Amino acid sequence: MENLEVEIKQLIIDTFGLEGMSPEDIDSAAPLFAEGLGLDSIDALELGVALKKKYPIHVVPDSADLVQHFASVNSLIRFIASQQERADP
Repeated sequence: MENLEVEIKQLIIDTFGLEGMSPEDIDSAAPLFAEGLGLDSIDALELGVALKKKYPIHVVPDSADLVQHFASVNSLIRFIASQQERADP
């Protein structure tokens, strides 16, 4: 799971061009939006696309759980892990 955490943090850094940041600089429990990293709704779309390219996940845009899934790095880890478990036969 730790590897997935680092991968997601690096994906966030790469997707948003957060130069000078390393995965260790991102608090896994901190909000990604508003007061956390300060991402906005457009950033959420970009992050969703980047995640779908890297991981076999299915993101439902109208899902009530979507905001919870994208709340923090920790919630993204749980979401991706649950999607991968469903994909495994």
